[in-house]
Amino acid sequence: MSANLSKDLQSKYNVRSMPIRKDDEVTIVRGSFKNREGRVTQCYRKKFVIHVERVVKEKVNGAAVPVGIHPSKVVITKLKLDKDRKKILERKNRAVGDKNKGKFTEADVAMANVD
Repeated sequence: MSANLSKDLQSKYNVRSMPIRKDDEVTIVRGSFKNREGRVTQCYRKKFVIHVERVVKEKVNGAAVPVGIHPSKVVITKLKLDKDRKKILERKNRAVGDKNKGKFTEADVAMANVD
């Protein structure tokens, strides 16, 4: 379950999205809970939803139940970094850096036409 990173995190890490994890801080960008911010308390992979802190619905008996939010409807504003996640960021950043590797430039094409 991946979610987009915020613009400042995208520019910092050169990565567009990351798998969402518990303790990441997110902002909800769609739906009735739009513009709410909070920490991810649970990733419910079976239902493909996440539960965010302070995003709850009150039941008839007064109990508060966390509302499931689809991960595509949130933006990660702060990552919980550990060694594995840092390794993923490095690997993805390296792949972005090698994007033009093996591509022909206009100068190469022009030199090929000279023969």
